[in-house]
Amino acid sequence: MKKVYKIFLLLGFLVTGLNLGAQNQEDVCINEFLVINTNDFEDDFGNKNGWIELFNSSYGSVNIGGCFLTNDPDNLKKYVIPKSDANTLIEPRQHVLFWADNKPFRGTFHINFSLENSDEIIFVASDGQTIIDRIKISHELLDTNVSYGRAFDGVGDRIGQEGWQVMPQTSPCTHNEGVDKVSPGVQIKEMDPYGIIMAITAMSIVFLALILLYFVFRYIGKYHKMKNRQKSQVASASSGKPQVANVSAEVYAAIATAIHAYSQDSESHDIENTILTISKVTKNYSPWSSKIYTLRETPHKK
Repeated sequence: MKKVYKIFLLLGFLVTGLNLGAQNQEDVCINEFLVINTNDFEDDFGNKNGWIELFNSSYGSVNIGGCFLTNDPDNLKKYVIPKSDANTLIEPRQHVLFWADNKPFRGTFHINFSLENSDEIIFVASDGQTIIDRIKISHELLDTNVSYGRAFDGVGDRIGQEGWQVMPQTSPCTHNEGVDKVSPGVQIKEMDPYGIIMAITAMSIVFLALILLYFVFRYIGKYHKMKNRQKSQVASASSGKPQVANVSAEVYAAIATAIHAYSQDSESHDIENTILTISKVTKNYSPWSSKIYTLRETPHKK
């Protein structure tokens, strides 16, 4: 019984893994293609041929090994992408390029049909039946070295042509959007060749940030003082003790000094007044008036 349970559990894991793999493959779409190539991108053999670009629209890596590319809706398994090639793992939001040169013996990314005599391109899941993406080839719209692709990578209806356009410039293995736009750096340089606007903007941002920080810290301090005052009032009310007004440290120091002086015997005193009484002291004898210190004895004759 336990063995049967383990077998069913293993089969469930396998089915779940296959479903997850198929869902990951559905994140890959046809992103751009070039039919006639005479002066464009070269393959690894130095030849110029038509190509098909696939794009991973997800934020996880997707392995397209085992999937199919075809130009025949009656033969969905025309070209199978090898599973053994590590380069079939497409990184998140990245591209991979297949050469439509009808020379599959040249490697994984060389398929067995060309685009000059094809009416559509179909990308099929690894089950050989599920069509993930397909696009019609409009030969009348495409001139030599002119590609057809999504205006924004991976954006647009699957199995349709909405969101597609004739590309102003081919962009194999790179992002489609912005290929014909001037970069922001060049635009800023044209607008502000000497950097004056940039310097003023930067200094303004710095000063505004400092002013904002000043007000933030100031009002945060006031808020905390108010909260501490409220806490002390609540504590005094709950304990029944009278509230003590805010007194400076100098006042407490003066009070402590006075109490200390009063506690000492040498410093204790009554209330003083401004009357000073001096009593004259008379003495009958003073060493300063004694004659023995000022006169010599009269010599006596014996």
